[in-house]
Amino acid sequence: MLRVDIEFGRGAFQLRADCAIGTGVTGIWGDSGAGKSTLLALLAGLLRPQRGRIELDGEELVNTDRGVFIPPWRRRFGLVFQDGLLFPHLRVLGNLLYGAHVPAAQRHFGLDDVVQLLELAPLLRRRPAELSGGEQQRVALGRALLCSPRLLLLDEPLASLDERLKQQILPYLRRVKDAGGAPMIYVSHAREEMDFLADRVLRMSAGRLESPAPLKLVPGSPLVS
Repeated sequence: MLRVDIEFGRGAFQLRADCAIGTGVTGIWGDSGAGKSTLLALLAGLLRPQRGRIELDGEELVNTDRGVFIPPWRRRFGLVFQDGLLFPHLRVLGNLLYGAHVPAAQRHFGLDDVVQLLELAPLLRRRPAELSGGEQQRVALGRALLCSPRLLLLDEPLASLDERLKQQILPYLRRVKDAGGAPMIYVSHAREEMDFLADRVLRMSAGRLESPAPLKLVPGSPLVS
């Protein structure tokens, strides 16, 4: 269980998030500029809140009252951004193995599992420049999974792809969800992605995210407040 109660300000923008997030896929949905990516950066430890707490499975990651701040590399979260941010000098296999240095007892997936799950075997010898946008995102997702993350954070991972590539990638994300492992927070402003993936959706608007007012999804139907 992830518990969040934080405030963060930058200039005129003020973010306030108060929620509890369980297993499965939680969507964070809202317009561009609502604060979705800022929230993920706060969860990952890339930004520090001015006030509040973040707790995962009973472990405090942030507590501003007590001066607690666990740095990003110790949180063991997997991140996938709009751009896969692959290492251009490494082949696909090298990019995948970069995330695989996790003790065996903590691993959710092995290399063979991820290669099969995301159908990466034909790509292992290629370099990122030889991949399509959709293939790069599959590799970025595989690298994140091989970190055996306690929480998987996806920040609009399909936003830079055209509609054809989006339709190729969404089934792979569904496979990751169905395979279990770490809970996932999926940020997007695309309603159809939430319909396809999310078990629950929280709405973010003008920096506000509050657990008492989630959006509820019925598969195949529009989002409703």
